Amino acid sequence: MTADVAVQVRGVRKAFGATVALDGVDLTVQSGELFGLVGPDGGGKTTLFRILTTLLLPDTGSATVLGLDTVRDLWPLRARIGYMPGRFALYADLTVAENLEFFASVFGTTAEAGRALIAPIYDQIARFADRRAGALSGGMKQKLALSCALVHRPDILFLDEPTTGVDAVSRREFWDLLDTLRAGGLTTVVSTPYMDEASRCDRVALMQGGRLLAIDHPAQLGARYPRPLYAVTTAWRIEALAALRAMPTVASALPFGERLHVSDRRVDRAPAEIAAALAASLRAAGFTDAIVAPIAPDIEDTFIELMGAPPRAVA
Repeated sequence: MTADVAVQVRGVRKAFGATVALDGVDLTVQSGELFGLVGPDGGGKTTLFRILTTLLLPDTGSATVLGLDTVRDLWPLRARIGYMPGRFALYADLTVAENLEFFASVFGTTAEAGRALIAPIYDQIARFADRRAGALSGGMKQKLALSCALVHRPDILFLDEPTTGVDAVSRREFWDLLDTLRAGGLTTVVSTPYMDEASRCDRVALMQGGRLLAIDHPAQLGARYPRPLYAVTTAWRIEALAALRAMPTVASALPFGERLHVSDRRVDRAPAEIAAALAASLRAAGFTDAIVAPIAPDIEDTFIELMGAPPRAVA
């Protein structure tokens, strides 16, 4: 493994009885990257995280983190990893300060020694130093958990859906903190079900059913979408959705917030021409207020498309 590679996964498979959680995963994360794993519950993200943090053994395949094998070198590797699991795993009956000191002591250091790294995070919760962790708000709990994961100054950070269940403002603040850590050179691997968070990563791996569907820069994932895409706006979204799905030229029609995203099979015609044809078909079906406009596919459009496609090699 070269010096600029922080994580390397080769052919990792993990099953729990008849359930295959990971099915031949290959993955490389570069040093200094903010790398995202994106997928639904049951996609295999947490299982992969637990293997990379030495908490699970793969059935087959291998994984190295910071050049250390996750099976053979687990003890020296654990000292260099920061890990924040998906569920709040701190001690609810200890105060904020006591949690920090406890996790620092586990790694043979002190909270004060790690203060420089966690200062941008801890400064936001310092006024609650004497409050029990269980009494914090969701956003503050996440910041405390992140501080505890960083207090020993790790060389790589793993965050498993760190913002699930917190409000939108706290999610945005949390990701601003990750940007700060990235600017400092810390390699971070984070999983998320949120596409807006995925767009803030350097690279993203789309994951479903234990397989990686695609790995690329967020801006490039939309370019993988295979057909023209259009946004449809109408007051009768549900009825229009059914009408669009019945049209022979429509490849897919899905609700996206207040709009419908519609892909068309007519790839040989100009986007403006197809948009006009779709609008005319909708008006003929009684949706006289329908507005159709070409749009650029994003990560979510590509992910949904890949989820419905046959398995193929990841590029």
